[in-house]
Amino acid sequence: MDEKYPDPDEPGHTPGLEPGGQVPPGETPPGEDSTAGAGPDERHNPATGWAKAPVIILAVLVLLFLVYFLAWAVEL
Repeated sequence: MDEKYPDPDEPGHTPGLEPGGQVPPGETPPGEDSTAGAGPDERHNPATGWAKAPVIILAVLVLLFLVYFLAWAVEL
């Protein structure tokens, strides 16, 4: 029988184990480094805040909303 993956319950047949079931030095990969450098470099895209046009449009809509409900409240 040709097995690609040995049975883990049989440590005598598992490759990479010393007698007694210990893993020899150099058999396991080194620990991973930090993920601090894993993302894209975003120094080219600084935050600039809101543009003037959206702020003005939002202010006008809020004022229209307030004027409408103020007129509605006065009418009652």
